[in-house]
Amino acid sequence: MDAVRVVPGRVIVLHELSIADLGVIESARIELGPGLTCVTGETGAGKTMVLTGLGLILGAKSVRATVREGAREALAEAVMDVPQESESAARLDDAGVVVDDDGTVVVARTVGAETRSRTVVGGRTVPQALLAEVAAELVTVHGQSDQARLRSGARQRDTLDEYAGAPHSGVMTKYAHAWQAWKQATAELAVMEEGAQAERAEVARLRDDVAAIDEISPQPDEDTRIESQIRVLENAESVRLGVAAAHEALAGDQDFTAAVALENARKSLSEAAMHDESLAALEKRVADFAYGAADVATELSSYLDGMDAESASLNELHERRSDLASLMRRIGVIDVAAVVEYAERARPRIALDDDWDATLESRRKAVAETLEALESAAVELRESRLRASAELAAAVQRELAELAMPDARVGVEVVAAEPAAHGADTVTFTLAAHPGAAHRPLAEAASGGELSRVMLALEVALAEASSGDRSRTFVFDEVDAGVGGRAALAVGNRLAQLARTHQVVVVTHLAQVAAYADTHVVVAKSTDGSVTKAQVHVVDGEARVEEVARLLSGQESSTTALAHALELLEGSRVAR
Repeated sequence: MDAVRVVPGRVIVLHELSIADLGVIESARIELGPGLTCVTGETGAGKTMVLTGLGLILGAKSVRATVREGAREALAEAVMDVPQESESAARLDDAGVVVDDDGTVVVARTVGAETRSRTVVGGRTVPQALLAEVAAELVTVHGQSDQARLRSGARQRDTLDEYAGAPHSGVMTKYAHAWQAWKQATAELAVMEEGAQAERAEVARLRDDVAAIDEISPQPDEDTRIESQIRVLENAESVRLGVAAAHEALAGDQDFTAAVALENARKSLSEAAMHDESLAALEKRVADFAYGAADVATELSSYLDGMDAESASLNELHERRSDLASLMRRIGVIDVAAVVEYAERARPRIALDDDWDATLESRRKAVAETLEALESAAVELRESRLRASAELAAAVQRELAELAMPDARVGVEVVAAEPAAHGADTVTFTLAAHPGAAHRPLAEAASGGELSRVMLALEVALAEASSGDRSRTFVFDEVDAGVGGRAALAVGNRLAQLARTHQVVVVTHLAQVAAYADTHVVVAKSTDGSVTKAQVHVVDGEARVEEVARLLSGQESSTTALAHALELLEGSRVAR
């Protein structure tokens, strides 16, 4: 089948879907043509697995329980058009996915019964989340659960925001920034106000500690140096004797010292070297020893002079050590370096306390200013929602007139509320289903069939508002739930109209909807008593008439049902 005829490079189109070992489906390949594709079949035949497979190639999470009994893994594979110059194309390019020359890409999802699932796009493994982002750009999936979500205020607000479009998104972003700024300013003020007494008491303690530290003025590693000095002074006589003896042995007043012996040796080698030059190197080495001995002797002499000139008494050093030890106990650290580090950490908090009143006033001012900005952004957001609400209500009402609800009146109420992350409004969809009925919230006023049609009307309105000249792909799971008779014909006709500019895939149980299909896919199950399988195939001609007849009466061979089926099919061709 041909791809949907749309503006090149502007739409993702599902060309075909292949499924293997998914639920009751052993193997199936479905060509998804342009326009409206309807999927029908008996209850339990496997229509859900078709949707599951479709969901997989659109990035839905995989579920191991869907793997066919006895199979190692399930496979869902599809061929998609990727719009050129789109965000989807850019995301795939960033992931290293190469799109074919004809603008298509093959998407494959495998779901392992015991192994990890895989997502492959264009032959390259990618995260499942990336596929979901790509598919979400132009593929809209509507299931029965969406009707339940539509009953919630949050979903109704999100729907209105989506309908409002790009300019409204900018207003929402502005509000979100204002909300974050106000929340941050409020949190910072709360920290100061709620913990003010404890914080200031803590800072007072820090202030006293730092004052004590500054009074003693410890230096890093001072405690280590003092301990070394004390050890020297406490053993000064032993040290002095040892140093003096070493100095005497090296270069003392005795006739025979190391310096004298080395000098004599050097002279002897010098005289011998005049006759044997090879001894010159040894002479030089002995000379180096002599110079080294002389240098050590000089340093030892200086050391002895320093001991004589030591001005600090042992008592003074003990007192300093005691002061430092007291300071370490007070702070609760094990060395002077930690005391110095403690003081450096404490000083900024003390400085902040010095400006406490000014800081508190500044934070209160920040809260007031951000609240004012938030309220202004909230008003702007509310006004934007109000404009969009009137347009959305009118658009949905026009659609409902085509869905056999000509007398229904739809409202979208936007009411001011307390500021929250999403805005300062509550959004409520209301419905008056017939003349004289009062508007009530959609969740209370709509029956199942009415809610289905409202959901379809909303989807169409959203599509027309967001797509412009760009087509989309829509997937509906029993959007006609609770609908019958003339209303069912209206739903089928509207889906067919939507399919003129968009690709539409619908799972339905209504003959009135299936009659409008451009492509009719049937899921049928068979069993040999022990194994149940499902077959998926496209029907046309007499086979299609029989399937529509089955949908009408449950008996495809009924003469009356066949006649009615032919009438439906002919009527749908005329309507299109």
